[in-house]
Amino acid sequence: MSNYDRRKFLRNFSMALGGVAAGSLVSEKGLAAGFESLSRKGLIGGPKNYGPNDQINLALIGAGGMGSADTNTALSVPGVKLVAVCDLYDGRLAAAKKKWGNDLFLTKHYKEILNRKDIDAVIVGTPDHWHRQISIDAMAAGKHVYCEKPMVHSVTEGPDVIAAQKKYGKVFQVGSQGMSSLGNEKARALLAAGAIGQLNYAEGFWARRGPVEVWQYPIPEDASAQTVDWDTYISNTTKRPFDKLRFFRWRNYTDYGTGMAGDLFVHLFSSLHFITDSHGPERIYASGGLRYWEDGREVPDVLLGTFDYPAAGDNKGFNLSLRCNFVDGTSGTTYLRLVGSEGAMDVEWDRVTLKRNKTYATDDPFLEAQLARAGKPTDRKKMLPPEIMVYEAEKGYKGAHYDHFNNFFTAIRNDRTVAEDAIFGYRAAAPALLCNDSYFQKKPIEWDPEKMRLRS
Repeated sequence: MSNYDRRKFLRNFSMALGGVAAGSLVSEKGLAAGFESLSRKGLIGGPKNYGPNDQINLALIGAGGMGSADTNTALSVPGVKLVAVCDLYDGRLAAAKKKWGNDLFLTKHYKEILNRKDIDAVIVGTPDHWHRQISIDAMAAGKHVYCEKPMVHSVTEGPDVIAAQKKYGKVFQVGSQGMSSLGNEKARALLAAGAIGQLNYAEGFWARRGPVEVWQYPIPEDASAQTVDWDTYISNTTKRPFDKLRFFRWRNYTDYGTGMAGDLFVHLFSSLHFITDSHGPERIYASGGLRYWEDGREVPDVLLGTFDYPAAGDNKGFNLSLRCNFVDGTSGTTYLRLVGSEGAMDVEWDRVTLKRNKTYATDDPFLEAQLARAGKPTDRKKMLPPEIMVYEAEKGYKGAHYDHFNNFFTAIRNDRTVAEDAIFGYRAAAPALLCNDSYFQKKPIEWDPEKMRLRS
């Protein structure tokens, strides 16, 4: 950040707030608030008129809730066609035909998808324990890959995916869709312009309570060893008899999922690293417990993580606190807050709320005397509220999920790279997975974010 850029930002910010004051826009709490619309030219309506040679043929591997949502969003981007679906449960394959067409190729064996010459890219929407292998096999088969977060199931798996992307040269993007949001892009620009001064602290929060939100997913009535390919599902992990809960509610079990940290913290890491240009923390501490959902799950429903980020480049280092609870969904919504020496900002995917500190006065005579003795002015008159500016996506914005897929397909068509590639995805996944390790091992974990490996 240059002094010129910082002065320019402060001048524009003051002018914006001055215009707001003149218009008497005041929030419920009486704080003056400025507003600015966020937009990205060309993405509100999306690209149009792709010819046959530009069409991207897509396949879905793992047609559960997230995989299906990804596919619906991907198909809303012009020039994309779904041609095949793979899943281990008969019911999802039947549902795929109803949702996306009778001409789909359906299979329970993902390598049959990879062997098809008419498929350009795949979505990997499987449980976490299959992300690594399917992603590597897909790139080796010449397919571009959109892999759901977290990129890998354990911290030891990341280097293999990075090596595969380098070897095969395919577009590989991790599915933390908030990465591509207008909110993240604005927050990144504001931080670089000195809007909150020096970053010192960041925090993130997630609260849930509804059964589906906390992974008590519905179990189909026909769930059985006859309708589910259980042997394939567990072929790369612990062998055990068929268990419909472990298949349909897989996030609750460590053999297949990565708990709160892998499902939710990883989104916050992805956004934070994009906004700050950070590569990750060097020390991870975690605590928590199973406080409410005693339904056989192996992972906590309350998780607290603390992370120490080292100095790097112009960044002097900062601390991060992440919290997640499945006990009470009324205690707040999802947010990422960055706190600096001159203000703070709350970052959402379609909105950024910037608050800048003002100096404030006190009626305390002792403090007045101390300030006078220190040679500091004491003629301040009153406490002042922070200056507030809200940046909000304009009407018609299709959202971060659309933007993320649009970036993926644009990179494929134009032989470009993406921001959330294998290295970025691993640097976001690693601290989340190490948060789990810290929780289960009951000790802090030391990590080298540059070399992407555990410290001995």
